[in-house]
Amino acid sequence: MSDATPEVAEAGRTMHIGELAERTGLSLRTIRHYDDVGILPATARTEGGFRVYSEEDLERLMVIRRMKPLGFTLEEMTDLLSVLDALQQETDQGAVDELRARVATFRDTAVQRRDKMVETLARADEFIDVLTRY
Repeated sequence: MSDATPEVAEAGRTMHIGELAERTGLSLRTIRHYDDVGILPATARTEGGFRVYSEEDLERLMVIRRMKPLGFTLEEMTDLLSVLDALQQETDQGAVDELRARVATFRDTAVQRRDKMVETLARADEFIDVLTRY
């Protein structure tokens, strides 16, 4: 992408929002919303004002996409993303341990929410079985 800033181009492959949407299965509107609320700011903008995203942004968006079906709020997503960002930069072992404990809390919450979804799905299957009898 020749219209991306040189710093972004040198940092690695970039993509416009359409490619990011295609690769994640999310709508342009959703990605723009995540940018607007600050959990997925574009890495850069072209001279024409188009959003430019990196592979790291794609990975971040995939975390967000995976949290959404489990009912995590934007605030919770923001919190987890800040923890994950800090883990990538932190060198103090005590701080790393604290951050990992926070990730474990998110994991426990995700497991609980998934278990509830499994239970709900089982009930839906039971209902479908009832309807199949007719």
